[in-house]
Amino acid sequence: MDGRDMKRTDMKDGAMETGMAGTDMEREVKLAAKADFVLPDLTGVLPGAVVSVEPPRWMYATYWDTADLRLARAGITVRHRAGDHGPDRWTAKLPGRGQPVGGLMTRREIDVAGGPEAVPEPVARLVRGQVRTAGLVPVARLTTRRVSLELRDRSGCRVAQVDDDEVTVDQPVAGGDGRPTRFREVEVELAPEASDSAADAVVERLIGAGATEADPVPKALRALGPPALAGPEAQTVRLDAKAGAGALVRAAVGAGTSRLLRHDPGVRLGDDPEEVHQARVATRRLRSDLATLAALADSSWVEHLRSELAWLGDALGAVRDADVLLDQLRADARLLPACDYEPAAHLLEALGGDREGARAVLAGVLDSPRYLSLLDALVDAANAPRLGPPADAPAAELAPELVGAAWKRLVRAIDDLGEASGDEALHQVRIKAKRCRYAAEAVAPVTGKRAARLARRVADLQGVLGDLHDAVVAEARLRQTVTSPDAPLTPEQAMVAGALMEVARRRAGVQRRQWEKVWRKASKAKVHSWLR
Repeated sequence: MDGRDMKRTDMKDGAMETGMAGTDMEREVKLAAKADFVLPDLTGVLPGAVVSVEPPRWMYATYWDTADLRLARAGITVRHRAGDHGPDRWTAKLPGRGQPVGGLMTRREIDVAGGPEAVPEPVARLVRGQVRTAGLVPVARLTTRRVSLELRDRSGCRVAQVDDDEVTVDQPVAGGDGRPTRFREVEVELAPEASDSAADAVVERLIGAGATEADPVPKALRALGPPALAGPEAQTVRLDAKAGAGALVRAAVGAGTSRLLRHDPGVRLGDDPEEVHQARVATRRLRSDLATLAALADSSWVEHLRSELAWLGDALGAVRDADVLLDQLRADARLLPACDYEPAAHLLEALGGDREGARAVLAGVLDSPRYLSLLDALVDAANAPRLGPPADAPAAELAPELVGAAWKRLVRAIDDLGEASGDEALHQVRIKAKRCRYAAEAVAPVTGKRAARLARRVADLQGVLGDLHDAVVAEARLRQTVTSPDAPLTPEQAMVAGALMEVARRRAGVQRRQWEKVWRKASKAKVHSWLR
């Protein structure tokens, strides 16, 4: 095996971990079409592509959501579909990262076989963070007549599929006057390996035939209408220089809660470490912002939320720390001679057990009533925080004092360092740097460039000390593995562990020499002179 083949021994397939039949990344463009629209001949639209036409199919879909349409408002759909397409199945679709580009919408699609009576547990668990105790009910039924064109390249591989859908919406389930409504939609769905430009060429041909650009909105949201487009549960607040201090609390809690809910399904799937990372950042940032803004709100309310977030953060942090450790050791292992790759892979597999154990604990946390109650409390906090009298003051007037407190704690921690500062003391400096950065970012919309500049400088310090901490943790964990009597290593594995410890030790030395230089830039008077 060469360095590029160093396997991810710690990662299970997400479909296996959640009981899903399959997970795919869907990329599609949606177009609107009138009743008299005729699908054009797509021959030649892509070089060498072969076009085939499938017979019309009838599909019957029932969409499930909470009564207040929490899933739809979060861009999530849960659907049962029966008909000519094949066996009955349930499909959950999760929004992709970022906004649609050029009309191309990316969504995560998860399929589970099953009848229409109730939402299968793997699907229900996937959206439990949004649903919580509200329960899922049918909210819309759609009947679709679909004509599909399939484009394959010269080798026979599918490039894209064009679906011409005539949709009838049965309104009584979702409300309304009881009369069915109809619309027509043309979808261009790309195969996983196809380039985005393939969609551009097909869309151009369809628009030339009379289709029109449409908002990239799923069928269910079109059927449910404005209530489904009302925005997520945790409302976001736009801040400006005139905002009141209470708006800082609403904005911080709203942003953090939305971030946590957005990544909850991905954490449950378990096949993308970035989802855990983002959920952990959301949790840490919420705790930090609540501490920074505590003077503006009810103290017992703040402490309760921070305590519960600390509990959640511990579970997320154990998984994230294992991910960081394994990713770093994989990168370090690629620096070793090729003869060391196999023992390194065995060593990583042993360390991967840490992650699997942490994943099991996290899975229990995510399904616990305590976690669901915390999400309910955060949504309530985002929309109606328990503010105190200081929250009535202008945010711009209080911002220097709010950030100043975090800055003073950071300065004090650095001043307390001795000549030979230990790694644990530097880790505490890193924590205070992160809290100061978050505080500055929380008030940046009302203070302008001053807070943004401080946040950037302190983020640089946080980054260097974070790299140091990761290197120190890697060396300590490897040392523990070498000396543990529970799972003795072979001589080759022990030798590789020693080599990896040396790589981590050198990396830590580089960061120890760099952090003071970074701090000198952050501590210049022009960076922090506006604080009180």
